Amino acid sequence: MPRSSGQRLLGFDRKLGVRFVAGADEAGRGSLAGPLVVAGVLLDYEALRGARVRPLATLNDSKQVTTADREALYEAVGACASAISVRIVPVGAIDREGLHRSNLAGLRAVLSDLHPPADACLVDGFRLGPSAPPHQAVVDGDARSAAIAAASIVAKVVRDRVMRRLDALYPCYGFMSHVGYITPAHTAAVRVFGPSELHRRSFHAACYEAA
Repeated sequence: MPRSSGQRLLGFDRKLGVRFVAGADEAGRGSLAGPLVVAGVLLDYEALRGARVRPLATLNDSKQVTTADREALYEAVGACASAISVRIVPVGAIDREGLHRSNLAGLRAVLSDLHPPADACLVDGFRLGPSAPPHQAVVDGDARSAAIAAASIVAKVVRDRVMRRLDALYPCYGFMSHVGYITPAHTAAVRVFGPSELHRRSFHAACYEAA
């Protein structure tokens, strides 16, 4: 019988041979509008056994699951994780510090927030420098590691919720549907109404040029 996605991801982390594994990932890196949301999740592999781990059976990279399944997995991660940290990086900070620097700072922060300190810290794709806790950059980590996938779910759900709430304040841009990413409708709205204070001025997108 084939293993579930969650079993495969959990198996990757268990092979590290340690108790506490932390994963970190972000949502909104390629967005035209809205904040960057960075999450860290700490999993205790001594506790994640039997019924305690079953809610994570369908865990997967946030990009590979539906909105409804992400919401369900968000609740499952909340119930199974030993600790969760979320940092929301506003548009002003992204424009001031730069997207990449903001992202690395957020990833360092969420890993440092987690207690007890992890025996192994895994990050989706990035080396964070010597000021971060000791960590391993895992290419395509959100599709390989349960801790990183859990962080990707938390970051994506939190960011999508923020953007859908902001839709009430900025209804002309359609944040409810595209949550700030570039779509034909979003591009057209920016051209008609101009960029809002939620739009990243440092993101040199073609739609700004015609706004």
